[in-house]
Amino acid sequence: MAKFAANLSMMFNEVPFIQRFERAAQAGFTGIEYLFPYEEDADAIANELNKHQLTQVLFNMPAGNWGIGERGMASIPGREEEFAQGVEIALQYAKALGCQQVHAMAGKVDEKFTIEQQKACYIKNIQYAAEVMAPHGIKVLIEPINTRDMPGYFLTTQRQAEALLPEIARENVFIQLDLYHCQIMEGDLLKTIERLWGKFSHIQIASVPFRHEPDNGEVNYPWIFNQLDEMGYEGWLGCEYHPAGRTEDGLSWLKQAQK
Repeated sequence: MAKFAANLSMMFNEVPFIQRFERAAQAGFTGIEYLFPYEEDADAIANELNKHQLTQVLFNMPAGNWGIGERGMASIPGREEEFAQGVEIALQYAKALGCQQVHAMAGKVDEKFTIEQQKACYIKNIQYAAEVMAPHGIKVLIEPINTRDMPGYFLTTQRQAEALLPEIARENVFIQLDLYHCQIMEGDLLKTIERLWGKFSHIQIASVPFRHEPDNGEVNYPWIFNQLDEMGYEGWLGCEYHPAGRTEDGLSWLKQAQK
């Protein structure tokens, strides 16, 4: 049976961040993820995880100045030192929270550099992050993000990510397979899952096109869940969606999936 992780950056926004852990556990989630933990004390988060018996599944490494539109720096030449500092910060949080996966955001295409320069920078930075994380049993994830939600992002398709894996050539680097982004950019979800089997370690879900609960829109998620069960997927499904209303009021899909 699938394991579902609530994304606390998007869900349970009716209450402050630190209170969302309890809400997620009460709603039936056993894992949680979010974009960034860095505004909170790691020990305070760890206390919430322990209190509510939740698994910290995933979070992002520092991604630059989010408020001015930065979306990571792994692919941006000249910011290698800043990226390396972010890796160290993420490692400290991952160790404190028992988290075994961290996502390194690529950043946007920067016209001051060629695509080849940005690609070389990205590969080198992901290799560095992987080498730092490997002794601690932590995976580094790379995620393609669709061009509609995040115009100008460096990494946009599963095929692009798949082609990068052998160039990165680190055993603890995997794809973060967000089916919402994949449906928008490529579609053909089941065949993509089959092709990438063994190359991804985390899946995220949301309805398409509106990024709400996974019980409406153009993707038949109950069928996808069944296919993943039959294929033997043992990872988590991250619920990275914006609830259409109050979070708890839209969780009938979760109760059905957990039967």
